[in-house]
Amino acid sequence: MEPIIRVENISKTFQANNGQVEAVKNISFSIEKGDIFGIIGLSGAGKSTLVRCLNLLEKQSEGNIYIDGKNLMKLSSKELRKQRQDIGMIFQHFNLLMQRNVVDNICFPLEIAGVGRKQAKKRALELLETVGLTEKARAYPAQLSGGQKQRVAIARVLANNPKILLCDEATSALDPQTTKSILNLLKEINQKYGITIVVITHEMAVVREICSKVAVLDHGRLVEEGTVEALFGAPKTEEAKQLILNTYA
Repeated sequence: MEPIIRVENISKTFQANNGQVEAVKNISFSIEKGDIFGIIGLSGAGKSTLVRCLNLLEKQSEGNIYIDGKNLMKLSSKELRKQRQDIGMIFQHFNLLMQRNVVDNICFPLEIAGVGRKQAKKRALELLETVGLTEKARAYPAQLSGGQKQRVAIARVLANNPKILLCDEATSALDPQTTKSILNLLKEINQKYGITIVVITHEMAVVREICSKVAVLDHGRLVEEGTVEALFGAPKTEEAKQLILNTYA
């Protein structure tokens, strides 16, 4: 069975003032449908660049990315826009529209997709129930806690029924208790909707809590990959050992 995400020999080079920076170096891996897959590394490891390549927000310098068997590099602009509707993304800082209330924030991607107001609002209220925020429908982002904002951001991403959810340091701005509740919500979404989730993080505790498989990045290279159990039980690389030690420090 074709993996839902297949990354083949991806490299990404940026032009900086002091020359070229190779942010991602010849990385390959696959993610199976329905998995919760962690990509972990310290700051500067290349995680965020790699995840932005997965939906071509960043265009890789070399290599190919396949989503559902389709090579993103071979798609037309129109086909790529359609494919991106299957790939949702949530960020560390929520990216909510401050002048819109919670329901209208969730309706926003549906409006862009041409869904009627009544149908969009019905969908938004259903998703608010999914993320446990029904009572905040009329609230504005400034009136919400960090955890509540992230729940709204998750509901908004789910509005278009994505097959894949990319989480780029989605819990880094949250306290440990709120982080745990958001990770539990992501697990519920994974089980309820069968959405494949890719978690980008520098925190091994997040990987241990939610992921089934994990890839470890260091200075743009993939240094270790496997199940979370294998990584914690018998890490093969110094980079993985250091990340685990940091978890218990």
